[in-house]
Amino acid sequence: MDHLVKAVAEDVRVYAAVTTNLVNEASQRHGCGALASAALGRTMTGALLLAATLKEKECITVKFQGDGPLGSITADASAEGAVRGYVAHPEVELPLTNGKLSVGQGVGRGILSVTRFTGLREPFTGSCEIYSGEIAEDLTQYLFRSEQTPSSVGLGVLVEKDGSVRAAGGFIIQPLPNASEETLSRLEKNLSELRAVSAMIDSGLDAKGMIAELLPGMDIRYLATEEPVFRCQCSKRRTEEILLTLELKDLEQLVRDGHTEVCCQFCGEKYQFNKEELIALLHVANQLQEHHSNGRR
Repeated sequence: MDHLVKAVAEDVRVYAAVTTNLVNEASQRHGCGALASAALGRTMTGALLLAATLKEKECITVKFQGDGPLGSITADASAEGAVRGYVAHPEVELPLTNGKLSVGQGVGRGILSVTRFTGLREPFTGSCEIYSGEIAEDLTQYLFRSEQTPSSVGLGVLVEKDGSVRAAGGFIIQPLPNASEETLSRLEKNLSELRAVSAMIDSGLDAKGMIAELLPGMDIRYLATEEPVFRCQCSKRRTEEILLTLELKDLEQLVRDGHTEVCCQFCGEKYQFNKEELIALLHVANQLQEHHSNGRR
């Protein structure tokens, strides 16, 4: 089962997660090739780990807007552990680089933005240039440059030849403000010797096992374990609200067509609307326009 663990040890805090199932679901929903599965899976896991630092009811959006062939990659995650995401061109494949998926080349260069929705009137958005396109390195750079939070982010997705996701997960480790030079040196050494995230998970380690490999010999205190899930907020009702934002002439054309299908870009769910439903929506849209016209008089 997918899970996310929060822990502290001496002068550091760490969040680690196994996300194999939810990444596999996202990959299947979007028809991702191996490259897109790796890029999207890393981004979704990274968003989940960042969201784990938020308060209840808060959420976060991570977006890679690169110039690579995968196009934009976006993931939304909440403090409660719900995540969704999509990649603009899930079918793209590239030659391997040193036997590994060319995620950095697929993402390319551009802007990484992170938006935190904390209940304030305006959400906070920070951004930085994409550092490598490998996702984990970019999030590490973002946290340091835009949020002045020294961190190390590790992410991994192992994809089978048939396209299924065999292992996925990641971690974020952050020294606390009072961390000693000895602790920082120890962390740097541990990270330099650490196995790849996907290799750790594929070997059978859970999130606590990853944390133990991150912090050998340290007194680890586990704080909480959560169950992250792939979950989209879309529904037919919300899709109706989107259709109501169309211009009247466009709604009238849909009525003449007699049917329309709307596909959610985040989860691939398809919503069907027949002619009777479209006529009802057009009626509501006419009423709304009349109400707004009266309000301006």
